[in-house]
Amino acid sequence: MTTTAPATPARTDTAPAADRIDLGTVAVVPTRHWWRWTLSGLLLFVVAQFAWNLVTNDRYMWGTFAQYFFSEPVLIGIGYTLELTAISAALGFILGTLIALGRLSRSPLVSSLAWGYIWFFRSVPLVVQIIVWYNLGYLYPTLGLGTPFTTDFWIVEFPTVQLISAFAAAILGLGLHQAAYSAEIMRGGLISVDPGQYEAAAALGIPASRRLFRIILPQAMRSIVPNATNEVIGLVKGASVVFVIAIPELFYAVQVIYNRNSRVIPLLLVAVVWYAIITTILSIGQYYIERYYARGSARALPPTPLQRARAWVSTQWARLGDGPVPPPERPRYAPADSVSVGLTSNGNDTKFGGTGA
Repeated sequence: MTTTAPATPARTDTAPAADRIDLGTVAVVPTRHWWRWTLSGLLLFVVAQFAWNLVTNDRYMWGTFAQYFFSEPVLIGIGYTLELTAISAALGFILGTLIALGRLSRSPLVSSLAWGYIWFFRSVPLVVQIIVWYNLGYLYPTLGLGTPFTTDFWIVEFPTVQLISAFAAAILGLGLHQAAYSAEIMRGGLISVDPGQYEAAAALGIPASRRLFRIILPQAMRSIVPNATNEVIGLVKGASVVFVIAIPELFYAVQVIYNRNSRVIPLLLVAVVWYAIITTILSIGQYYIERYYARGSARALPPTPLQRARAWVSTQWARLGDGPVPPPERPRYAPADSVSVGLTSNGNDTKFGGTGA
């Protein structure tokens, strides 16, 4: 014997037609963010007030600022600043990469020495390191090669005072100090890569050098580049400490000028604006470097500021001409520039997967 459940009656809308609401006639009222608009108005007022003060305050001495902005001592100082930054950054990151690999080494001795280097150079202030390198001749009047544990130099011998000039002391101080911080940046980027990438690359028989430069390092660069750029920008401004050994970089140059004419504020503004210009250029370079290394992870690269501006101009031009507005430019798919391999394990089955250009 079978029983059947009684059929459920279909639900009908019993509301009268006069009480039904036509959703098409409902007005959409956007949410009003009063506090956001109030805060934005206050911030805009503060910025406008500061800009007005910059223009109307005669004590800024914009005429003196314009007079010395492109003066020869300032331009020479900028050259020294850029030269110190470039050489020290190159030395710091090359040495820092080797120290980072030493930290990751399985040898206890190599790992300990790398850790000791980082500990020492991060503990001593930069200005102290520069002064010590500049006065190294007091501790070691001569440097050379000879009999170990003696002062008998029978191969080559150099007077330390002539070997380490003020510029060389600045490079050594900045470069060795930067290497300690660069080593931790590089190590952080390398350990951020999935360990399965190492294992899969080794299982495929890829040589160690190719694993590092073609698989691991391109993926690590996505986390290395932002921190590395911060360090380079900090190095641009940190190079100003070499004024203690009388190297005529940018800050030293403006110091010499305002000590002569007592126009402190406009000369400091010259240094501030030049530092801001250098930092802006480095930040733009950081954006494009990050975009380059994002090709292996992002499905579609974000449009560059130039592409956004070109799309906006095209849209406005089409509207002025009463033509059809072109659709927004679709981002192109990012080609993978490096090989990325992965290793997964499921019970007794091991699978290798990879993506590449």
